[in-house]
Amino acid sequence: MKSYRQELWFQIPVRRRIVRITEQVVECLRASGIREGLCLVNAMHITSSVFINDDESGLHADFEKWLEKLAPEKPYSQYAHNGAEDNADAHLKRTIMGREVVVAVTNGELDLGTWEQIFYGEFDGRRRKRVLVKIIGE
Repeated sequence: MKSYRQELWFQIPVRRRIVRITEQVVECLRASGIREGLCLVNAMHITSSVFINDDESGLHADFEKWLEKLAPEKPYSQYAHNGAEDNADAHLKRTIMGREVVVAVTNGELDLGTWEQIFYGEFDGRRRKRVLVKIIGE
């Protein structure tokens, strides 16, 4: 069995943003040479997320509204975590959206559904963060 590892780096200039990263993951898969196996993609920071969903701007706006209702950014004083930082809401949003995805690899392709895309969700941007892509298989 072969193993391949690559880090993707992001520096989002705003606090929150959803970024499609499917193409970068496909490039990792091509570089790996693996034809059958599994591809893990996970956020390596506790205020960002990796998830799979539809690439539709209305849906992304709905995510933003929904997450803000569940874990509003302000007032900062509502969170016990906020003190030296003001990002408690980002930790909660990450927990809701998830840390990672695993996608099957078949015939050298990601086995994604018709409308499925892989996304990086940033909830406390303005600093450099990474995503791990780990592919195992034959």
